[in-house]
Amino acid sequence: SASRCYINKQLLNVRVLKGEPAELSCTVSKDDVTGTWFKDGLKLTSMDGVVFEKKGLVHKLIINKVEDIHAGKYRFEGGDIKTEASIFVEDPPQVEKLLLKNLTSVPTVAKAGQNVKIKIPFEGRLPVRATWLKDRMELADDTRIRVDTTETFTMLSISSSGRMDCGDYKARLKNDSGVLEINLKLVVLDKPQPPEGPIKVVESSANDITIQWKPPKDDGGKPVQRYIVERQQVGKNDWETLGDTPRSCTTFTTNKVEEDMSYYFRVRAVNTEGTSDALESDEVKAAGKASPGAPDPPVVVSASRDSIMISWKAPRKTGSSKIVGYIVQKRKKGTITWLPVNTGPIADKKLNVTGLKKGLQYEFRVAAVNAAGIGDASEASQPAFARDSTKSPGQVHDLKVSSSDSTSITLTWKKPETQDGNDVKGYEVEMRSSNKPKWTKCNALPIEMTTYTVKGLQAKEKYFLRVRALNDNGPGEAVELEASVGAAAPAVSPKLLLDDTVKSCLVVRAGNAIRVNIPFVASPDPVVTWLKDGLPLPKRATINTKDGTTQLVVVAAEFTDSGTYTVEVQNGLGKREAFSFQVQITDIPQSPGPIRLEENVPNTVTVIWEPSASEKWENNLYYTVLKRESEKGLWHVVGDLIYNNKFTFTTLIPGRDYYFRVVAKNDLGASGPSETVHPWRIRKPKAEFQVKPQRYRGVNHHQPPRILVPLKPHVVTTGSDCHMSCAVGGYPAPKITWYKDNRDLSNDAAYFCTNDFGVCSLVVLSVSKPDEGEYMVEATNESGRAFSKAFLTIKGNN
Repeated sequence: SASRCYINKQLLNVRVLKGEPAELSCTVSKDDVTGTWFKDGLKLTSMDGVVFEKKGLVHKLIINKVEDIHAGKYRFEGGDIKTEASIFVEDPPQVEKLLLKNLTSVPTVAKAGQNVKIKIPFEGRLPVRATWLKDRMELADDTRIRVDTTETFTMLSISSSGRMDCGDYKARLKNDSGVLEINLKLVVLDKPQPPEGPIKVVESSANDITIQWKPPKDDGGKPVQRYIVERQQVGKNDWETLGDTPRSCTTFTTNKVEEDMSYYFRVRAVNTEGTSDALESDEVKAAGKASPGAPDPPVVVSASRDSIMISWKAPRKTGSSKIVGYIVQKRKKGTITWLPVNTGPIADKKLNVTGLKKGLQYEFRVAAVNAAGIGDASEASQPAFARDSTKSPGQVHDLKVSSSDSTSITLTWKKPETQDGNDVKGYEVEMRSSNKPKWTKCNALPIEMTTYTVKGLQAKEKYFLRVRALNDNGPGEAVELEASVGAAAPAVSPKLLLDDTVKSCLVVRAGNAIRVNIPFVASPDPVVTWLKDGLPLPKRATINTKDGTTQLVVVAAEFTDSGTYTVEVQNGLGKREAFSFQVQITDIPQSPGPIRLEENVPNTVTVIWEPSASEKWENNLYYTVLKRESEKGLWHVVGDLIYNNKFTFTTLIPGRDYYFRVVAKNDLGASGPSETVHPWRIRKPKAEFQVKPQRYRGVNHHQPPRILVPLKPHVVTTGSDCHMSCAVGGYPAPKITWYKDNRDLSNDAAYFCTNDFGVCSLVVLSVSKPDEGEYMVEATNESGRAFSKAFLTIKGNN
């Protein structure tokens, strides 16, 4: 045993892409072992592209460029050692890189009505299954769309293309080595759709008509350049072109109208591809004499205990004649009834309304009058009290700086004393730097709160700030203070703090939440931008950024949320940092479709099944095939990592029933099984072989049975198959019977016995501990009996 050689390192299976190098290597315990290599049971002396190498204890088989011919089972033997492994050659679908780049980055453009053909040549192990999808739905042949696939290319053909064919397309090439997906964009150009209606009449008078429309919903893929406006007088057949407008203008005014006459108008949109169909209006009548439009709401000038002075401006639309005066109305706040203030039109544009009740609030409105009558009334004025004017508010109290940083100061204060602050309507904040005398207002509208933050200040600068209270009589006296802005924090370039918790690829089950936290540091605060596939995030995604962390949340993920997400932080100096990661939305696959069984090659069965519906959205889906040999037997895996929809099972034993099931799998788990309804069986052969012996007169040819090659003991691992055989002679041909522990196995379906011209074999499938014991083969004829025995030992898996 001291001189015996051992395998220190076994050969290992290798999976390699076609065209790439491959290497099988094993290590033995003795340097003087030369060894021999075998492929698929045949000795290798030389083979194209294969080099044998020995370095000390290491023996290598090296293939510089793997081809299909190199796939198979290899064995290394030397003395009393043996090790074997397989090379699996993967040849997934591939498309030439320059063509692939052009297809994915440059849209295919066609004019409406043209035939579109997108052809993609490919390479890869056959068969290659090609599928075309548009907007995630598989395309099926119809009267316009056709998909052709050969062994070298796939082509999508669309006849008489239209705008409905625009969109994102995907060509999916799949074989038993993998999947290639190619994303394309198709743009079909056409004339615009008609402008969107209805045509509205914005203004109609005795002198002109103004119409308005909306841009077309679909511009045909090219921007609208202009609109053509036409008119037809009711009762006539001819259309008259009035003019056109640029694309940014969707209104048109014509003065070619006659008083009390009716017209139809129509509008067409124009782009570089042509002119749209027309959008036509209802009947439009040119008005007779027009009354004035509504003035703006009147303004309260002053008030006393029983009167309020108001003023107003003339309306922008005066109608068809000169304004001769105005009608004024009033009402108490909270009521709906308007009461007249003057009985006849007044020419002036102001009025002191008297006879009011002290302490009540009033509203006013005004209408203009011309020869056509009284026009539309204005909106109501702001409500005003009938009372004597109060004095300006007093000073605010306790003005102080509550907080500050390098760019802002926050002020707080208290309102004026009660007797002075009852009528305070808000506050006004002003500021000036220490080197400028001019005060600047910080707020455009009155501040209602008693706090305010002044922003946009310079670091390490000194500022003067003041606050006034406001009421209807104007601002009160200001209160002033001096404040300094702190030094700016040192600038820190934006940096994303990525650790093991931030994944570059995220797989999320559909319906679950996508939640990604990205911490960062930067000073000053950076601008944080999120993108999906280079575009802004969909509305369902929300972003929360605070305290040095930005978070992406999608509450319930959908399949359309799959893609490349990018987060970018950038400061005002233009420095930026970005990080991209993949999100794959998936789910446990749906079950495969029905199974059918075919015998394409004698004594084999091909299992064929309909694809799982999950193939449409799952790129990493594969199938596992299982079999059992009775209705209640255990299921055993016979095929795994299958990327197409069929599998051929070859180790069938005639006379047995086989049941098959198929499950779809991905990273999340396995689908429910699809199973065969009826078992598969190959009948036992009934061929009989008879050899007519030559007869010689006077000689006895009868020979008793004899064992030419005896049975050998076997040691087999649980779950493996055991093959026992021996050779038997004798004349007439002996009858062969097998026994286990003296039990006749002739009618036991768990054992498969054959006798080919004296070579007798017994096969025990998937052995287990009960199969352990003594086996005997017995040969008998009329001249005698012979037998041979051997013991079968079963070892555990480990």
